Amino acid sequence: MKVCKPMHGPALIVILGALSAPALASDATTAVPEPWIQLAQAEEPSARRTRGRQRSTASEDDRRPDRAPVVEPVVEESTPAQSPAPVRSEPAPVGAPATAPVQRSTPAAPARSIPAIGNRPVQRQPSAPTRQTLRTGRVGSQRDPNARGGLSRLELPPAGARYTQEQIDDRWRLTQRLGVSDYPWWDPYNQNTLKGDRPVFGDKWFFELSLVSESIFEPVRIPIPTGPQGEEGPGSQDVIGGGELTVAVQELEVGFVLYKGNTTFMPPDWEFRFTPVFNVNRVEAEQARVLNIDPREGATRNDSQVGIQELFIDKHLRDVSSRYDFDSLRIGIQPFNADFRGFLFLDEQLGIRLFGNRNNNKLLYNLAWFRRIEKDTNSGLNAIEEPLRKDDVFVANMYFQDWPVLGFTSEIIALYNRNTEGDDEPYFNRNGFIERPASIGLEAPRSYDVLYLGLAGDGHLGRLNLSATSYLAFGSADRGVFVDRETDIEAGFWAAEASFDKDWQRYRLSLLYATGDKDPFDDKETGFDAVFEEPIFAGADTSYWIGQAIPFIGGGIVQLTTLDGVLNNLRSTKEEGQSNFSNPGTVLVGLGADFDITPQFRLSANVNQLWFATTEVIEEARAQADIDPSIGTDISLSTIYRPFFTQNIIFRASAAALIPGKGYEALFGDEMGYSVLLNLILAY
Repeated sequence: MKVCKPMHGPALIVILGALSAPALASDATTAVPEPWIQLAQAEEPSARRTRGRQRSTASEDDRRPDRAPVVEPVVEESTPAQSPAPVRSEPAPVGAPATAPVQRSTPAAPARSIPAIGNRPVQRQPSAPTRQTLRTGRVGSQRDPNARGGLSRLELPPAGARYTQEQIDDRWRLTQRLGVSDYPWWDPYNQNTLKGDRPVFGDKWFFELSLVSESIFEPVRIPIPTGPQGEEGPGSQDVIGGGELTVAVQELEVGFVLYKGNTTFMPPDWEFRFTPVFNVNRVEAEQARVLNIDPREGATRNDSQVGIQELFIDKHLRDVSSRYDFDSLRIGIQPFNADFRGFLFLDEQLGIRLFGNRNNNKLLYNLAWFRRIEKDTNSGLNAIEEPLRKDDVFVANMYFQDWPVLGFTSEIIALYNRNTEGDDEPYFNRNGFIERPASIGLEAPRSYDVLYLGLAGDGHLGRLNLSATSYLAFGSADRGVFVDRETDIEAGFWAAEASFDKDWQRYRLSLLYATGDKDPFDDKETGFDAVFEEPIFAGADTSYWIGQAIPFIGGGIVQLTTLDGVLNNLRSTKEEGQSNFSNPGTVLVGLGADFDITPQFRLSANVNQLWFATTEVIEEARAQADIDPSIGTDISLSTIYRPFFTQNIIFRASAAALIPGKGYEALFGDEMGYSVLLNLILAY
């Protein structure tokens, strides 16, 4: 949830002064204001996670493309017209003076009783709340909204009272100066300087601090090949060895934001953002050489990493309308999502982005260039200590809100990926495994240029919720995966998810098709692959097939499907490998349901049937004929519990299993794979 920031600026605050008895008595129609100061408070919006790499804090319907700030109308932080920080107050009057005189009464005579107004007597209330008032919040028959905070009712000043004037520097600290509110620094729900509610210097510079702790514990079973050094115990001579892993991760994300501007109705004039992430992880396996190329390292790995996930400057260039349509420029490491569901490119990368909106925020656009940062092998965080990759992403997209019908947003996108790493030396990751070139086919360096053209839509058509995305990919590679000559790239992708809400229930249908390569030895690669996918689709990371990286055993040191990815792309890894357009493709049909049992507790279930679009590539890589296209049935069940109805504390648990199909059995045997995820998120 995102709420607006206050219009920052001083305001004129006047404390109720004395009213003379004759004046009151002479006007029977004069309204008598309540003799207390009422302070309006609004709830602090929940803290949210910003990194696309992190696991979801909710089901895919909650996660949408709002995990990364991108100019999209359905996202939270990404919509350019929205501000980067929350507020809890009303805007100041236009043209308010820099300093405001505040009148305070100095009684010249002892207090006396107040006469009746017309025929209605004025009841004087006690100056301090009683024990009953503090408990019930009532004074007599009237409810005092400030009684629980220990605030006193103010008596009307006596007649003939004299006044002095005192200058108040700014309106944000007015309540502090009056002594009616003072909240601790760790309270994000009330006025807090660390949450951008008061300027830190001047009258337009604000600071916001956010902290997100994520704890993950995940036992999994995936097919793992027996190492060449051999293993002890039953089955040690088989091709498939023990595949049980236990993963534990602790991450702390710290966000620092300094910005300038009146952000109630317009973006900040300047924004400086810095987000380091601290990661500690531990993995236990049944075999040596699973976690490191050197078997002497054993079957347990402990690692830690600090990654810089955001480090950018954002400059508001101009307003182009009276409704604050604008153009802004952002330079640095920044999150970006190319489409609604993260099918093509969702990452935090170094880049330059021009973005803005038109026509009262109905038309939104992005123009961006990113140079990809190397990723850390074990945490997936940005490894800024490594040289930048020779991998560029150029993006232009545009969103049309309420088109073609009200409540539906359409998108057109063009993304060009230029990879020139074919001239580089082979690249090995921190664990000693080769990443570039991928260890499949020729295992030869390659470069490629690919243009993606896409259409997408997200919203509702009457009672039907619909999200759909389609891409065509065109390009060329200087060398094929299986042939040592230049190849053309022609591939396609289509996915849609429709859902229907019935009271506290939502039922979903998910469909996905990514083309495969039918002939790995011709001059055309037709298997679809993304730049950096992280789909919010068909159960997302609670799904076994999407949430786990499945190794392709016996055909090279690559993955059949990557971590948090739905495509069967035969890449080394999503984080450090190259795109591969000679792959078997993917077909998915899924049914799912979400049940909001209470406002705090959600139960979700998903059943996905998976197939290879074609099998020629994996048959050639494995030297194995007649592999059935059926992968199997992916079944998952997940729960989300938010004890305080916000995103500040989230418990998440899920379990998933893959019932093997004939194609999966031909590759990995008939052992069922499973995963169990326990996740705790604490946010400030």
